[in-house]
Amino acid sequence: MTHEVVVQTADELIALGERIGTRLTGGETIELIGDIGAGKTTLTKGLAHGMGIVEEVQSPTFTLSRVYDAPNGCRLAHYDFYRLNDAGIMRAELTEAMQDVRMVTVIEWATVVDDVLPNDVLQITIHVQVDDTRRLELSAGGDSGKRIVQEVAK
Repeated sequence: MTHEVVVQTADELIALGERIGTRLTGGETIELIGDIGAGKTTLTKGLAHGMGIVEEVQSPTFTLSRVYDAPNGCRLAHYDFYRLNDAGIMRAELTEAMQDVRMVTVIEWATVVDDVLPNDVLQITIHVQVDDTRRLELSAGGDSGKRIVQEVAK
């Protein structure tokens, strides 16, 4: 299942993230795909806001991961594997996070860990257009991802 959304501004990208974030209940894995500067972390800020997280979301490019607590007991784990050729020990941490039913796991640059990703992944690809708008493709391979795509498409 695939759904396409076009956003004009960073605020609209955050708002889309919020719409998705309000639908996250824990146990979801989200893969963000896009070039540097496409808006992956900006979208994650919206996801966090939608989950009720008030802490400022920062890019984990240099720390590899950051975890944020939501008021409902869920947590958001944000990973960025851009600088890695091999995820090494981070592969085990990521696997543990994805198995936690209270954790929403967001992964940027997931190609180094695609062998441990579950089948049920919400994949969001961000394409930067010539006019600087963003075209997002939301695609889902499993029930949880499909539910989110269907609800966002309404």
